[in-house]
Amino acid sequence: MTKKMVCIECPKSCLISVDIENCKVAKVTGAKCPRGVKYALAEAVTPARLFTATVIAEGLDLKLIPVRTDKPIPKKDIFRAVEEIRKLRIGKPVKAGETIVENFLGLGIKLLATREAVKGGCKNV
Repeated sequence: MTKKMVCIECPKSCLISVDIENCKVAKVTGAKCPRGVKYALAEAVTPARLFTATVIAEGLDLKLIPVRTDKPIPKKDIFRAVEEIRKLRIGKPVKAGETIVENFLGLGIKLLATREAVKGGCKNV
């Protein structure tokens, strides 16, 4: 079986072919740099994505707080991540970069706030 993909690691956007035999990568072609080969190997075996979303805020100056994972999560867990985000509520002030969930989805990955939110009213800008 051959998987074709466009590499997203650099602006070259190489069209990469990954030959898979017996559930293992046999050959990678089309990558014009080592990052493309690494990307293709990871994408073919265990695709993962950084996850970004918003969490509902209660009593803060923002109605929604943007969040992201500190590491990519397995692509197969994206829908599970969405369901978990829907359950979350943030009612205390947070700073950008602050950890919202320490062990998101039990994967050892942190969920981080990407914007500051303060109590009530407007924050000083």
